[in-house]
Amino acid sequence: MRKLAAILLLFMFVTWNGQPAGAQPKDVNYDEAKVPSYTLPDPLRMQDGATVADPETWRTRRRPELLRLFEEHVYGRSPQPAEKIRFQVTSVDPQALGGKATRKEVTVFLTGKRDGPKMDLLLYLPNGVSKPAPAFLGLNFYGNHCVQADRGIKLSKQWMRPTKEMGVVNFHATEASRGCHASLWQVEMVLQRGYALATAYYGDLEPDFPQGWKMGLRGALSDDGDRTVFKPDDWGAIGAWAWSLSRAMDYLEQDRAIDAKHVAVIGHSRLGKTALWAGAQDERFALVISNDSGEGGASLARRRFGERIHHLIRAFPHWFCGRYAEYDEKEYALPVDTHELIALMAPRPVYVASASEDLWADPRGEFLAAKYAQPVYQLFGLPGLGVDDMPPHNRPVGDSIGYHLRAGKHDVTAFDWKQYLDFADRHFQHGPGAKQRP
Repeated sequence: MRKLAAILLLFMFVTWNGQPAGAQPKDVNYDEAKVPSYTLPDPLRMQDGATVADPETWRTRRRPELLRLFEEHVYGRSPQPAEKIRFQVTSVDPQALGGKATRKEVTVFLTGKRDGPKMDLLLYLPNGVSKPAPAFLGLNFYGNHCVQADRGIKLSKQWMRPTKEMGVVNFHATEASRGCHASLWQVEMVLQRGYALATAYYGDLEPDFPQGWKMGLRGALSDDGDRTVFKPDDWGAIGAWAWSLSRAMDYLEQDRAIDAKHVAVIGHSRLGKTALWAGAQDERFALVISNDSGEGGASLARRRFGERIHHLIRAFPHWFCGRYAEYDEKEYALPVDTHELIALMAPRPVYVASASEDLWADPRGEFLAAKYAQPVYQLFGLPGLGVDDMPPHNRPVGDSIGYHLRAGKHDVTAFDWKQYLDFADRHFQHGPGAKQRP
């Protein structure tokens, strides 16, 4: 009971996207005139001062160096996967959603052991497709049943943040949770465009509170499940969630209904941070999408606008490695910034999206990070973002790097999904949007 009470107290003071409930923190800057001058690290300059002048040097030297820096200073080091990840198909309905889709549920045993940590993967496959389907893969916030009001989806029994409007009572989902986040997933739009959708509940992997690691993947894979002291570069929850997206990819590679060469990894808010880190580490993801990921995700840390590192580490210390806290009020000392995280996707396409009213996530900082990742794409002969100025609302821009600023709040909407599908069509050479350009 004490543990549950502590969890409840923690989340009474935290809202959906990490902002404290009620009044804004007094130290938040929303004035562009008060953004201090800053200098970004050059993604094409090695730590020893050498310049990266060709794709081979990027692949063999600079990219591994940047990955190591993000591991050591931001997200922590992730372990290698178990040698024998196991999959078990638990249900198949070839006539789901009125015959539009085949619904499949798969349990992924993350250590290969039945009594070890596992996640339930939900797949919707478009019916009437004559060849393997490209797919979108992402983690969800309230259980697989939240993405569609489909009573055939198993109701999650895992711990959840107490949110009555999402049908969560006593830290667990109820039938009222079904479809509570359907607008964020647009399942029928995705299927209509010929894509499969795969998702898993992020709480399967680690409950989202500071001591949740003891109940999740990090505790199970720890040498000492009861330890209280972490190494500065031990992985945080974002690392665990990202690692699990790669394990979901392990399954998609062996499912013949999926075109595993064309899988986009997508995430919103904290799970947008997760999608970026998963895409940076795992080059099997052919396209990476960040939706309103903000600080610790796509927005530049050095800008000091909206949410900053010290807000993150106070509200969510478990998301990052311990060393990240050393950059509280010292963003300038961080050896990397998020334009380099985005650049780690090169030459694969990447899409960054912002919302005009989501100032906490610093939309301009997200745009600038996408812009300053461009030199790495140009190294590969790709046009990157292709614009200098932030576009007006609801006007997508970019080529190998996509960006839009949607009018509205911190959310994922049908407008967002249309841009992601159009972007995927172009880069995957799929569907009617295969040859379109913005």
